[in-house]
Amino acid sequence: MRNVIAVLGVLVCVAGFQQQYFRIVPRSLRVQEGNEAVLECAVANLAGQVQWAKDGFALGFSSVIPGYPRYTMFGDRRHGVYNLRIVNASLEDDAEFQCQVGPAQMHKVIRANASLTVISPPTAVEITNHPPNSKIEVKQGETVSLECMVKNAKPAAKIVWYRGNVEFKGDKVSKEDVKEIESPTGNPKMTRYTTISRIKFEASSDDDYADFTCEARHEALQRDSPMRSTVQLSVLYPPGAPYIEGYAEGETVRRGQSLELVCRSRGGNPPAQLIWYKNGEQIRMAYRTSGRMSENVLSFKADASDNKARYTCEAKNIMISNTLKAEIDLTVLFAPSHVTISGPSEARVGDPVPLSCSTAPSNPAADIKWLVLGKHHKEASNRTVISPEGGWITTSNITVVVEPNRRSIVVVCHGINAQLTENVVSTHTINVLYPPSAPMITGYIPGTTLAAGTVQKLSCISSGGNPLATLTWFKNDKKIHAVTKTTDKSVSSEISIFTNVTDNQAQYRCEATNSATEIPLFETVTLNVHFAPEAVKVRAEPEELKPGNEATLYCDAASSNPPATLTWWRDGIPVQGLPMQLKKGLHGGTVSTIELKLNITKDLNGAVYTCQAMNEVLQRSVHDALALKVLYAPIFDETTPDTTVGVENEPLIIVLRADGNPGSITYTWTKDGLPIAQSSYTTSERIVSEGSMLNITRLSRHDAGVYICEAVNSQGAAVANISVSVHYSASIKFVGQTAIVNPNEDVTLSCAATGNPLTADHFKWERNGHIFDNKVVTFDAKNFTSHLQVLKATRNDVGDYKCIVDNGIGEKASQDVMLVVKFKPEMDSSPSLVKSASNVGQVGRLTCKCKAAPAPNFTWSKNGAKLPVNTSTKYFAEFHKIDAVTYTSVLLVNDVTTSDYGSFECGARNDLGFSTTSVKLDITSAPDQVISMTVTNITHNSVTVEWVPAFDGGLPSWYRIRYRKIYDDSYRYEDVTPRNATTYTVVNLDRNTDYVFSVMAINKIGQSKYRPDDTKATTLTSSEVGELNVVPTEYVEPTDMSKSVTLYVTCSGALLVLLNAAFIACFILKRRSRRLKEQAGQSSKSATIEMYAPSSYNDTMTGETLSSVSEKSETYSQDDGDDRQPPPIPEVPSMPNRHMLSQQTDAYLMDDQGLVIPPPLDYPPPNYAVYEGDHARTLPHPHRHKDLSGHSTLGRSAGKNYIPAPSPMPPLDGSYYNMSSDRYLSYPPLISEYLHQQQTGRTPTPPQQYAPQPVPKPHLMNGALPGGSPSHVASPPLSYGLDALDRQSTGGTLRRQRLEKMAVPPPDVTVLHQGNCTQHPQLPQTPAPVKQPQSILKDPSRHKYGNQYGSPISSSTPQNSNSSQILTVQNLTSDVPQYGTIRKEKKQNVTIDESYNKRSETHVV
Repeated sequence: MRNVIAVLGVLVCVAGFQQQYFRIVPRSLRVQEGNEAVLECAVANLAGQVQWAKDGFALGFSSVIPGYPRYTMFGDRRHGVYNLRIVNASLEDDAEFQCQVGPAQMHKVIRANASLTVISPPTAVEITNHPPNSKIEVKQGETVSLECMVKNAKPAAKIVWYRGNVEFKGDKVSKEDVKEIESPTGNPKMTRYTTISRIKFEASSDDDYADFTCEARHEALQRDSPMRSTVQLSVLYPPGAPYIEGYAEGETVRRGQSLELVCRSRGGNPPAQLIWYKNGEQIRMAYRTSGRMSENVLSFKADASDNKARYTCEAKNIMISNTLKAEIDLTVLFAPSHVTISGPSEARVGDPVPLSCSTAPSNPAADIKWLVLGKHHKEASNRTVISPEGGWITTSNITVVVEPNRRSIVVVCHGINAQLTENVVSTHTINVLYPPSAPMITGYIPGTTLAAGTVQKLSCISSGGNPLATLTWFKNDKKIHAVTKTTDKSVSSEISIFTNVTDNQAQYRCEATNSATEIPLFETVTLNVHFAPEAVKVRAEPEELKPGNEATLYCDAASSNPPATLTWWRDGIPVQGLPMQLKKGLHGGTVSTIELKLNITKDLNGAVYTCQAMNEVLQRSVHDALALKVLYAPIFDETTPDTTVGVENEPLIIVLRADGNPGSITYTWTKDGLPIAQSSYTTSERIVSEGSMLNITRLSRHDAGVYICEAVNSQGAAVANISVSVHYSASIKFVGQTAIVNPNEDVTLSCAATGNPLTADHFKWERNGHIFDNKVVTFDAKNFTSHLQVLKATRNDVGDYKCIVDNGIGEKASQDVMLVVKFKPEMDSSPSLVKSASNVGQVGRLTCKCKAAPAPNFTWSKNGAKLPVNTSTKYFAEFHKIDAVTYTSVLLVNDVTTSDYGSFECGARNDLGFSTTSVKLDITSAPDQVISMTVTNITHNSVTVEWVPAFDGGLPSWYRIRYRKIYDDSYRYEDVTPRNATTYTVVNLDRNTDYVFSVMAINKIGQSKYRPDDTKATTLTSSEVGELNVVPTEYVEPTDMSKSVTLYVTCSGALLVLLNAAFIACFILKRRSRRLKEQAGQSSKSATIEMYAPSSYNDTMTGETLSSVSEKSETYSQDDGDDRQPPPIPEVPSMPNRHMLSQQTDAYLMDDQGLVIPPPLDYPPPNYAVYEGDHARTLPHPHRHKDLSGHSTLGRSAGKNYIPAPSPMPPLDGSYYNMSSDRYLSYPPLISEYLHQQQTGRTPTPPQQYAPQPVPKPHLMNGALPGGSPSHVASPPLSYGLDALDRQSTGGTLRRQRLEKMAVPPPDVTVLHQGNCTQHPQLPQTPAPVKQPQSILKDPSRHKYGNQYGSPISSSTPQNSNSSQILTVQNLTSDVPQYGTIRKEKKQNVTIDESYNKRSETHVV
């Protein structure tokens, strides 16, 4: 019995015992290589020991696992937590792990498996044999093969090809090949994969400039940072045929008229080479290209050779073998440039004289008229021939008989071009011949003696004769020049003789001749002349003179009449010589000679002895001097300075002078006993010598010292010592502050420098342009240090101080040193710092900046709670020191969620105090409006503006300039380049013109508002630089306007202002009254807005159409004088027909397959802004909340499900209506972003400015629509899904906008009467061919939302389910101009239903 009781007791204990079990079972993980993985394992009722096993290999029970330094087992024994952490995961960690719990007492062994999969992104993507961004040149029609390799991925990556921004698909893309890349260690787990894809296609001209991109797709890659490799094709293809502009075939031009022939050829790669030919001869090869168009401009003035000339323009490139041509033939009219008369100019009485007159080329041929002795001569024979230069030459012949009693006959020939009424004339004279009388010489009496050097005039006269005689003078049978004077019946010739030695006994003869004389008539005269010797020559014997020798000086005078007297002179003192000797000389004169004996001494070196030859009769003399050269050793000039000064880095040349005889002196330069190299063409030394010159090409401070120059000749040597001192520019060695001090303590700043010379006057201290005087500056001459003392330094003294050292040599040296005084932190609240933006899932980056001394400690908090910075995986902080007193703290928020949005508080504390500031974190958005804008420079045709950016919305921003003339209604736009620039120069402006400028900021989400047009400037009147001329926009009345007119205009303007104010007040009161009535009793109201916007749909509308509200709109303007191209407008891809909303279901109609037809692309959805109020709430991401059927849904409190209709685009001209301010604003399109979203298949999103007011939030019921999902709304096609990139960029947050009143139609909008949606016909459900929109641009910031159609879903609580509003959007025809004012023609209507919530005044589209 006792045993039974014991057994029963044991059974009872066993029944109450609980086995150990896994409270948290390990789960399989996928982790990217290099990241951290944590395998969780928690055991309840733990009794045994716990360990992990990898692929069946036990890792042990210790938290530190031997052999696996990256593995750690951590947790809590009391709670049975044994997690396995693997840091820096590698492919070796890809394994099956098992959490094992050992047995203990009555506990059994338990195990749980979990697999760890390690993935690795590709290391590189490349197009084989082609570097990234390289250019591939192919010919048209050639086959292009490209191979892309994505290397070392696990698992294997996918490859997507793009042509431009469009995915390249089809049979031209081969199937992907995957190759295994084994690990060097042979570990199969380390195997990676390389994916290879190829495309093959035939190149065409459309592929020229096309980019082909290979993109790697892998789960370990971020979609917003794809791996790509791109190459560009350059396709060679033939050019287009050339054509000529500037001359019409058959057109005639005049000679001298300027012509400009322009030859152009479009297309071709390379662009066509254009060459001009004239009559087959090449005349111009210079041509220019723009893109794929070539142009060769030939400018010339037409001349006779251009008549019937053929001008040919040939075009060719390497792709064509036959040259392409364009030809024209010119017709040029011209009169003869001259006429020429040929025939004899002399004749006797009774002789017949034949004459001929010929014209220069003329077109048409010229007529010739003769005049003989003033009378018309009609007996002429004319002949016309073709000129080889173009045109015709006319020749006329006549014969004239010489009549008696006439001295000459004048004949005139006229050449006349009758068509051009131009006349040219030529004259010809025929002289009648008679013989002259004999000549007669006057002016000299034979036997008279003349003195050499005087002027003697001789005159020869001859009378009678026709023509008058020609007189010619001869000297000893040699013709000489004479001056001839003619009267009616005589002629005279005069010569002026400057007598010299050659005129003694010379014979002068005068001859008279004309056409009637056969033997010249002449008369002669002979002269007698006294002359002095022309020269005297002094020589010494022997030639080499040395002290102690005797020398003889000889003086020889030239021939003289009478003989010359010779004398010796030294330094103006006569010296007695030997007796003079005489002998016969030239021209009947006498030669004289004299000698002088000398005893040579050293002092005679350089002595000058002069010999004078004097003609006593003429009192004229000549001289010759001889400087004695006595040989002696070199002697340096005593005036040579012993010291010279040079400047560092500049050349220094020292030139010494040593006298010696002989003069060939050899110079040798040395320094410190070492010789200095001599100059030569191959010498590269910095210090060289060249004779007595020492040349230091670039002086160094180490060149200072004593230089020795030795001069040597055959007689001895001499030595000179020169001391060189080098001055060099000042440089700063050190600047600093003694220590950081407390407020009101003295501070000393020090500045040490080097230089030569260097004194206290060479130092200067500045701060913000203020120069400190010597009272607070001291100088230490020993250490060359200047000290600036700041007494009782305060916070205001903190900042940069500049030490400037300038000793007048080279550039002045300056260096900043910051004076630091302790002060409490001062926060920086700049607009760019008080905001930050990141989307959900991204890393938020909040920057806090302050100034403080000493360095502050930063803290971050939110909603009053301090954040666990750097102690959790959520928040990290980076500390940066900008300068001595400026610090920043950057808070990084990992994996941003909707709860992270809001204001963060940044605190900075040091020993002197504490300061805080708030930084707001929001989702990325359009940038804020630019803070300010100023004009920085003005010229005659340009204005430079600068602006201060505001918050960029969390994304890279760029800017667009808008400007206009003050009194113009249209703007011009220019995108700023480079994109990050905050200054820009607007060019091609008119002179002396007032302009207003504005700027807006743009990012990929949207754009800010333009700044008001308050930045004004007036261009200069000339190209000279002047002061900035900023002018107001008010109209300045002319100075000549009378006071009465001024008073009248003022009164009229005041009256108009009062009337406008009254009308506006009345309008506001009526609108407010109507709104109250609507809120009180009306349940629904319909309005139809008809907006001019091009569409690709041809649906019609029903309802009554009213007239357009306004014809005014802002337009892109392009003046006639502005040759700049406007911004390009992309084409919108085609899309299926738009379908109208059903009034009963508020949903789009479905096609036969039950799919919802998406709204059209060319109408952007409304944009949603965060509502700044207590009711702000974040909507769930549309992909994270789905009903049971898989539909993406959002809820409305009324229980009705709907898919919103699209919202109309703004007007084509770029203006849109601001519902909050009742003003029309203007913005140009964002082209590049639009194209990018179109090409990637994403629906563009409108900017936030369409509806600036936020709307109330919707009420959500567990992320689903209240009332369930309608059964008739099928799942949208997968092609409209939101990819990972869109989820990240949108952050799962929809922006809402509140409309305070109903929208007033924008310009060019027609309002329809109230209608019923049921009146609209059912639209076809099958897609139809559509037209491409021509002008209107899509906003690039549109994103895909949960409804899959590019339209965000909003919700409201309508009071009446029948409330609706109809928007009718009219299509423009395809001929809408791309720029300028919109032409409104052939409008087609499409109707869209929109719900209108009266109570919340929320306009839901």
